Amino acid sequence: MPRPFRFGVNMLSPSPGDAWRAKCRRAEELGYDVILVPDHLGMPSPFPALVAAAEATTRPRVGTFVLNCAFWNPVLLAREVTTTEALTGGRLELGLGTGYVRDEFEQAGVPWGTPGSRVDHLEHTIAELDRLLASPEQGPRPPLLIGGNGDRMLRIAAERADIAAFTGARSAPNRPSGLQPLTPDELDGRVATYRKFAQDRAEPAEMNLLVQLVDVTEDRSAAARPWLERMPDLTERDVLESPLVLAGTVEEITAQLLERRERYGFSYITVLEPHHEALAPVIEALRGR
Repeated sequence: MPRPFRFGVNMLSPSPGDAWRAKCRRAEELGYDVILVPDHLGMPSPFPALVAAAEATTRPRVGTFVLNCAFWNPVLLAREVTTTEALTGGRLELGLGTGYVRDEFEQAGVPWGTPGSRVDHLEHTIAELDRLLASPEQGPRPPLLIGGNGDRMLRIAAERADIAAFTGARSAPNRPSGLQPLTPDELDGRVATYRKFAQDRAEPAEMNLLVQLVDVTEDRSAAARPWLERMPDLTERDVLESPLVLAGTVEEITAQLLERRERYGFSYITVLEPHHEALAPVIEALRGR
């Protein structure tokens, strides 16, 4: 029996207090189950934004998607997590990652290090959070989401995460985003690797995918054009078959998500803030399925 769908929106744009609360309430009205905040420079500061989101809404959970662990001292992070969990009434989901945008490390004065050292720090952070949040006074650690695609990150997610998040992309330092979309077959391989690592779990983790484009349209070719302008090495077929893209009518996108849940196991779908209105009729069509 597949997991029912859940939908999250990753809020990217800072806003004054009233405007922030209004757009969080709008996300709730549209049917989103989780209001999320990333951890990038120039975007909202995660924890105060999540507290405000929880105060403005009643139903959605709130979460980090995902914290750049290199920016955080684990002891100080534990304080933020404990306070935010309390102020949101236990609605927090804690998403962790290693960080992947080198320019942000340089701007923040944080050593870039190596992929291995960044994963080391993530593992240390998880261990410290488990230790620091284990006391009866703190209560249980919030559900843990781990995002990443490399073998070592997939192993950590298989061993430690309640939610395994896949970006559907790999590192590409020469691209402005720092990422290159995975093909469907490449994502099959990443999911298969994760499942191998997770085969001894007592309970399966929830599987999350971050979608980069949502376009409800009868002209799927037109939906692909903005990506082709930014990534001319891709073909229209590459874009429209990408797991990161949802393009077509409401019925077509609904079918795409059902197929991706069947193929990969993705039942928790996250979209970026600019696309959250577009996905609303699909959320309605998939509610309870």
